[in-house]
Amino acid sequence: MLLCLTANHRNASFDLLEKLSIGAPSLATSLVTDSDFIQGAVVLATCNRFEAYLDVDEPLTAAAALAAEQAMEVLAEASIVDVEDVRSTLTVLCGDTVAEHLFSVSSGLESVAIGEDEIAGQVRRALTTARVEHTTSSDLERLFQRASKTSRGVKTKTGLGGAGRSLVRLALDLAESRVTDWAGTTVLLVGTGRYARASLAALRDRGVTNVRVYSPSGRAANFAASHELQAVAKAELIAAIAASDVIVTCSTAPTVVLTAAQLAAAGELSGAVERRLVIDLGLPRNVDPAVSTVAGTELLDLETVSLHAPLEELNAESDARALVGEAAAEYRASRAEAEVTPAVVALRSHLFDLLDAEIARARSRGDSSDETERALRHLVGVILHTPSVRARELARTGGTETVFAAVEALFGLQASPADASGVSGAVEAVVASTLPLTHRTHGG
Repeated sequence: MLLCLTANHRNASFDLLEKLSIGAPSLATSLVTDSDFIQGAVVLATCNRFEAYLDVDEPLTAAAALAAEQAMEVLAEASIVDVEDVRSTLTVLCGDTVAEHLFSVSSGLESVAIGEDEIAGQVRRALTTARVEHTTSSDLERLFQRASKTSRGVKTKTGLGGAGRSLVRLALDLAESRVTDWAGTTVLLVGTGRYARASLAALRDRGVTNVRVYSPSGRAANFAASHELQAVAKAELIAAIAASDVIVTCSTAPTVVLTAAQLAAAGELSGAVERRLVIDLGLPRNVDPAVSTVAGTELLDLETVSLHAPLEELNAESDARALVGEAAAEYRASRAEAEVTPAVVALRSHLFDLLDAEIARARSRGDSSDETERALRHLVGVILHTPSVRARELARTGGTETVFAAVEALFGLQASPADASGVSGAVEAVVASTLPLTHRTHGG
């Protein structure tokens, strides 16, 4: 049984998302190690969402509800957040809705900037991290691999990929009204990771040539050398701030990198620019919100960016959502096929066991030959083909119970479904009954 606990820019404040991201790195390991019900966990934490995908190995409604509650408690403790705040914010998805939600997320349909490219890579890296930490499971592997395949299909088959803008580019679009000439703008880039590379590319697309880079972790020199930039040492930071018209922060540092005191000190240096724009793309935030109180400083953070996110072309989004819906339906159908596998295996084993017994008796009488045995085995395989195909077809149309009932009624064989996802509706009801009303709807 798959569960998803999600908080995002639509149902959570950026302050809470920031706190949840702090506890995210240790969450999956803690859940898989300490839980009696969770056998797999993949955590996706980005600048505008936090999600935990859980594989619960008990097909009982109570177990799923307990797993969700336990995950919230562990997350609250790891993030130093009151558990009631976590409960009142997280949306709990269960069963078939999990796949459609992840496919939609990985395709950029639930992002601040609809169709943004970064999220697909973040989904892939979340699975990679789970593999490294040994917290994934076979069901989560299939789910996330199908999500990546779906996002690639959406990007190539619709106009969403071309229309979608990253948060970096969206932030720079919003900065257009504050920057009169990008080519003459001096920029300080704080950070050397993936967002730093994306930010640098977006800045250069706008004609920016004067960029310096600072790294709280000391990686500026290597980044600068590989991107033909000037590195800023820690002792030079205040002077670099003073000379910069725009500061873009996108570091993964767990604490604030730029403070109001630093901005104020920079403003007092001789020759300091009179006005500067600080764009904070970090999560946790890289910039103390108090910098906006420093004279001549304007702060553009993720929360502000999200409030100004434009609507994308409706046709591209509609086409993308249709593809996601089709992919989710196919995923559900393939899982349904897997559910009847025990019945098909039981039937095949039964008929081949009967065949083996008859062949053994024939051999004891000296009536068997290799050619006859091969012919008989081929015949049994042919006989089994149609019921095997029909069983999968019935499973895809909701006839899983019919398949098991038929095998039991006709052959006296009893087999258990491979996956009890049919009880997902009941699980959702139990989970919803133990959580606030906001958990009963799909929160995007």
